[in-house]
Amino acid sequence: MKAFEWTNPATVNQAVEMLTVSSSVDIDEAPRPIAGGQDLLTVMKDYTSRPTRLVNLKNIPGMNRITLNARGLTIGALVTLTELEEHAGVQKSYPGLAEAAHSIATPQIRNLGTVGGNLCQRPRCWYFRLEEVICLKKGGSECYAAGGENKYNAIIGGGPSYIVHPSDLAPMLLALGATVTVTGAAGRRVIPLDKFFTLPSEGDIRRENVLKNDDVITEIRVPASPLAAKSTYLKFKERESLDFALASAAVALRLAGNRTVRQARIVLGGVAPIPWRVPAAENFLVGKKLNPDVLAEAARIALAGAEPLEKNAYKVPLTQTLVRRALAKAGGVL
Repeated sequence: MKAFEWTNPATVNQAVEMLTVSSSVDIDEAPRPIAGGQDLLTVMKDYTSRPTRLVNLKNIPGMNRITLNARGLTIGALVTLTELEEHAGVQKSYPGLAEAAHSIATPQIRNLGTVGGNLCQRPRCWYFRLEEVICLKKGGSECYAAGGENKYNAIIGGGPSYIVHPSDLAPMLLALGATVTVTGAAGRRVIPLDKFFTLPSEGDIRRENVLKNDDVITEIRVPASPLAAKSTYLKFKERESLDFALASAAVALRLAGNRTVRQARIVLGGVAPIPWRVPAAENFLVGKKLNPDVLAEAARIALAGAEPLEKNAYKVPLTQTLVRRALAKAGGVL
């Protein structure tokens, strides 16, 4: 790990000042905010990230609160994953979000990991994580996963880099219509979560989101919605604990009295460089009563655009199964 300076700002504005550097500084050497540090310290040990300064956010008051009222849910960026999953109001009003938080890693990691940090994780692709490999995400000229070991890589929306986004909270928060509040040198702004993450083909290929070097996430807001009560998150992983999703499905439904779908949100995880919403499958469900045939067709439509690489075609039927089961669970037809 490269030596670094440690700073302890007392306010968000101080943190922003400590993060601000010349635009010519390489992204991997720019100062970085740290809270739980579960992911950041890992990439620093691998020399994938080499920040000259770490800006500790833990001393900033007010960023570790959960507020639930008639307008919706506000989650401070420093709220831990354990606090989120165990919050009685979240469990009752936003069950899918509590399930997503619970699905992450181990209790020890959830006790330290934060909501803001979970949204900003770096890719888990082993080419990206290997110190000696300079892949496309690290400023090189090639995505080695495209023709190499790609069992865990993207089947949707990939190219020229085939990473998958590792966050479990992101798909569920996107399905619930969340926004992210950010403060930076340019001031405060609110970003819809569907505008927060960036595809490798559309944004800066070395980044996974729209954050600038001097930006600090302060809170995440989830609006009150009839969708929230019938939400769920299903995830498939190779190991029972301490593992990332091979595929996941976040579902939120609004139903009429006879279980006819009035509104649907479906977001896939573990299959694309960003949390992947599938409007075609959502639109198909509207006006239909949930039954096995409808569930199967919605799952088929959700993966209709998949383009698997050589070693990850298994993700198509796996994700279809998760979509079908998540819809059945949220709709109460299991």
